[in-house]
Amino acid sequence: MAIKTDYQYADLRPLMTRMTGDEKHDSAATSTLDVLWVLYDQVLSVGPDRVDDPQRDRFLLSKGHGPMAYYAVLAAKGFLDPAELDRFGEFDSRLGFHPDRMLAPGVEIGSGSLGHGLPLALGVTLGLRARGLDRPRVVVLVGDAELDEGSNHEAIQVAGRWGLGRLTTVVIDNRSSSTGWPGGIADRFAREGWATRVVDGRDHTALHQALSATFTDRPLAVVAEVEPRGGNR
Repeated sequence: MAIKTDYQYADLRPLMTRMTGDEKHDSAATSTLDVLWVLYDQVLSVGPDRVDDPQRDRFLLSKGHGPMAYYAVLAAKGFLDPAELDRFGEFDSRLGFHPDRMLAPGVEIGSGSLGHGLPLALGVTLGLRARGLDRPRVVVLVGDAELDEGSNHEAIQVAGRWGLGRLTTVVIDNRSSSTGWPGGIADRFAREGWATRVVDGRDHTALHQALSATFTDRPLAVVAEVEPRGGNR
């Protein structure tokens, strides 16, 4: 059931402060805040009254070990009662330290084990196509360090070679990858046939323009650059 709210971007950080505990993963959460807001406020065709609509867009949070920003955005958009944020991580709370699709409205996958989200997004995209649902977009948010996982490279290759135009990967780049990427993250996707955009991950106008781009014949990778892990920006 939709919760009526009138929250705006400025309300997100106060909402996040309502969640307390030792498992907050502040840096992981705040690095995603602006991307999540732009997606849910301006880009995705989703809503708390459409959680079971076959024609809804699908958003998959692969970077699931810091879900506070995600929960704050879901509360701001009426998926969750903001009062639930106060019980983050408590016994019987729907808001665990990793999102659970069986508990939290609007959550599409259970996530937290890094490296799984992009392969799952590939499968969701193929599943929608098999069902003849060619309108919904599938957007997955990953961290740059997740790309160290080999399963992502297989998904990048397959999605690019098969031209899955309804799939978008957003990479939050806070330069936490152990090995880095020769030529940059975008180049890794481009070599497999993806369209790519590199933007300031705090610039809402640039994010909206990049995330709104769609292609019929190839997937899209948006690299959102934010301050390095542990920064104060």
